[in-house]
Amino acid sequence: MKRGRFIVVEGAEGVGKTTQVGQLRLFLEAAGKRVAVTREPGGTAVGERIRELLLHERGARIAPRTELLLMLAARAALVREVVRPALAAGRWVLSDRYDLSSVAYQGHGRGIDPERVAALNAFATGDLKPDLCLVIDLPAEEGLARQRRSARPLDRFESESASFRERVRRGYLEMVRSGGGAVLVAGGGSVEEVRERMIARVRERWPSLEGSAMRRRGRQP
Repeated sequence: MKRGRFIVVEGAEGVGKTTQVGQLRLFLEAAGKRVAVTREPGGTAVGERIRELLLHERGARIAPRTELLLMLAARAALVREVVRPALAAGRWVLSDRYDLSSVAYQGHGRGIDPERVAALNAFATGDLKPDLCLVIDLPAEEGLARQRRSARPLDRFESESASFRERVRRGYLEMVRSGGGAVLVAGGGSVEEVRERMIARVRERWPSLEGSAMRRRGRQP
């Protein structure tokens, strides 16, 4: 069976990652791909427990190293239990965050050496890299304004200071500029406009996807 493909959507708070993961899922399924969608931290029983602690446990005082190691534990479980099996079964995996999040948040945001974070990421994931990593970019203040318009309460990371948000954003931009393979996508405009930019990047990586989608639409009554 042909191996599936691994696509990651990254970005700072408020850029619209979760929405765009859903849009990409619809595009890939229209092209005839079997798609598995997951998120970080989370996606497994262990990961969801860690997610609750890291994002919603208001009374917990979590030191940066502790935070990083918890993230890595959740990621290791996700790769072993979800991502690798899905890829081996021929599914395309879409993940809302992956390894660059730790470099951006715990590295650039919290002040842990980004190279050390990257090395620990490699250990936790068994060196599994995405086939495509899309980084949605938006000014930090615009991301915060979007979140404030939402009715739901902000989690621990969403409640961080403006300076933390800006460090995270700069970390992502630095990783894109470093030539490590991450692709920048402008996050401004409507959901539909961002969707088209995202899909354009996916088509650049796999040109045959558009033809597959068109053929499937042509077979619909």
